[in-house]
Amino acid sequence: QVHVVESGGGLVQPGGSLRLSCAASGSIFRINGIGWYRQAPGKQRELVGWLRSDGTTTYADSVKGRFSISRDNAKNTVYLQMNNLEPEDTAVYYCRVSTTELYWGQGTQVTVSS
Repeated sequence: QVHVVESGGGLVQPGGSLRLSCAASGSIFRINGIGWYRQAPGKQRELVGWLRSDGTTTYADSVKGRFSISRDNAKNTVYLQMNNLEPEDTAVYYCRVSTTELYWGQGTQVTVSS
């Protein structure tokens, strides 16, 4: 069993930055990848970015050049650095940990508004 907790959301003005954290604990013997997803009101959940086990990353076109994923192995934590935020980035952001199963966190709200 893997326990996933996101944190770091909040209210930010357009053009601002936030850093989200995804902390994983439990039976994390083999993590194949960790993904950040988001879901805006009335929309389907979408992939924001993905960190593979080899350290490579992939990002959605809508966030390329603005968002970046990094990790701290010692803390079993993955970060989503979000810069130049836009109102369209407003959503609940989720972390998904992929082992032999998929584990989701509870999500953290990000609101971009002036």
